Formats: sequence, structure tokens, C-alpha cells
Amino acid sequence: MRIAILGAGNGGSAVAADLRIKGHDVTLIKTSKTMHMAHFKHLIDSKGLISLVENDKKTTVALNNVSTDLSLIKNAELIIIYVQTNYHESLIKRMAPFLKDGHIVLIEPGYLSTAYFIEHCSRNNNITIVEAESSPIDCRIVEPGTIRVSFRNVRNPLGVYPVNHKTEIEGKMSQLGYSFNYVSSVIEAALHNPNLVVHTVGAVMSIPRIEYSKGDYCMYWEAFTPSVWNILLKLDDEKISVLERLGCPKLTYVEACKYRNTLDDSMDATSVFFEYARSPKVVQGPHVVDSRYITEDVSQGLVLMESLANKFNIFTPVCTALIDIASAALKRDFRSEGRTIKKLGLKNVEKIIKDCV
Repeated sequence: MRIAILGAGNGGSAVAADLRIKGHDVTLIKTSKTMHMAHFKHLIDSKGLISLVENDKKTTVALNNVSTDLSLIKNAELIIIYVQTNYHESLIKRMAPFLKDGHIVLIEPGYLSTAYFIEHCSRNNNITIVEAESSPIDCRIVEPGTIRVSFRNVRNPLGVYPVNHKTEIEGKMSQLGYSFNYVSSVIEAALHNPNLVVHTVGAVMSIPRIEYSKGDYCMYWEAFTPSVWNILLKLDDEKISVLERLGCPKLTYVEACKYRNTLDDSMDATSVFFEYARSPKVVQGPHVVDSRYITEDVSQGLVLMESLANKFNIFTPVCTALIDIASAALKRDFRSEGRTIKKLGLKNVEKIIKDCV
């Protein structure tokens, strides 16, 4: 399959390498000049050579193309977006002139960015948007041109818009080899993004520890004490109330985590989370308070959830409190800069809800 991946950071680079190893034609496109520039320069200078390290085995391949030219997406069958959700709308506006009928766009993950495609790509009526709950590969760039894989999901839930494209999409997405499964809608996939719960609670409740440690910190190892875990469960209850009001099945954070992380259905869901959290391979950090754990997952995740809850008169005190605390700590107004129904477009959100119903 001809695949264009937008975003040359950790996830985008890992999936680009992985799909090239599997034999796909892969173009990796860097969309900004803010991060991972040394890594990208290495890819340019080496004509696309990239290495994936997993279980002490290193595999090196050459990507078919490495570029900053967004127009190259015209040649792809599948476009995968791997940039922070804060920047999705501006990227989608730049993509719009190059999209064509039949394109499939996979967003890793989405936080309901489908609404931005409806808003800015209205002339492209025959494209399919697929939103993932999370990336299939947990990884980090360890040096320019080399990515270390720490974990792979055994199942990867996706939502499809419009829903009537799902059967066709299942066949095409199966070619990627990531054990994709399908939820009822892109809204369900958006709200089951695990970072909405685990990053926001873990990072906000760890602010003193992050600052005191000066970089020597792993949220998954330290943050989720019994009391903080109670906060996470309460936030999850609020999220479930919103999902149920939207007609989505009731599924807790830990059950969703279990579904992605293990094929052993007999395991206790909470135990699955803590087994992952205590793994020596888990990604460390955040190392600063002003990290995507807050700036992305509070502003794009919690603000979105609170906005949906307000639409349906659902009380979400923990969600609201976390937004308030994060805004005060970083001296920013995450509601004004975050993702709301108004910013997504009320008509666009209603169209997505109607489609999944």
C-alpha cells in the first residue's frame, strides 16, 4: 500500500519504519520545524535510513521518501497523521487542497478531529476519516535515525466516519497488520484515548514531584497511589456518563486498557494496567510540567469532554477541577485555547453524532 505519514516524531517515525519493514511504500513527511530536527536531518542525509530496535533486535530499512512537501499526500492511498492534536486544525487546512476522493485518513489519535475535516474539506465528500484510540506502538527516538519500541498493543480500536464506510475500510486497514478492531464511532474512539484519563490525572497530581525531580521521574511508576487512583476512577466515571449519553457502550478506562494490552481475558483489568505501569520498559517522564501530558491532553481532551458534558447537562466536577488546576499551574487558560464543541463546529459535531446513531 502507498502510505504517507505526517509527523516525523516518535510515533510517526516508528510506524513509518514498521510499515516499511512490512513491505509498504512509505513517505514520511515532516510538518513543522519545532522538534526532532536532528533526527529528521539524519533521515534526509541518509536517504531515508531508519532503524527500529525491539527486544534487543535492530532492523534497518530505507523509507521510500522523506520530505517536507505536503503535496506528496496526493500519491498515497492512506494518510496517517502523527502530530499533536493541538495542531490538527492548521494541518488539516494545509492538507485540504491535496485530498482526493478515495483517500483514507487515519488519525493517531484524533480527539474528534473528524469535525475539522468536515469543516475544511467539504469538497472532498468521498474521503474516510479513521480515528484511533491510541498508537499501536509505544516508543521513543533514542538517537537520530533510531527508534526503540517499548510496547505494542495487541488490539487497536478504531472509529470510522462515515460509519457506512466501515466494511470497506476494514479490508484495507487489515493490510497494515495491527490487529485493528472497530468501535461504534469516532466519538467513542476519541473519548477512549487513554491519555485523556491517565496523562491528565497523572501529570496534574505529579506537578510538585516533576519540578522537584528535575527530570528523574516516571509518572507510571510513581503517580498512581491509592488516593490518586481514586481520582482517576472518578474522572473515568464522568467520562462514561458522557459516552453513555452519546449512545456508546459502557466501558471503563481499565477495561479499555486491558482490551488493548492483553489477549488474556481472564486477567483482572486493574492488574493489567499496573503490570504495564510497573514495567521497566515503560516510557519515562514527563520531565517538565509544561509537557503534552497537560498542554495537549488537558486542552484537547478534558476541555472536549467537559464541553460535550455541558451540552448534555452532565456534571463533571473532577474534569472541571483538573482543567482549573492545570490552567492555574501553567498560567494559561486551557478552556479558551482548548477544543470545544464551538471550535469544532456545533453542526459538524451534530453531523458526527447523527452518523453514529
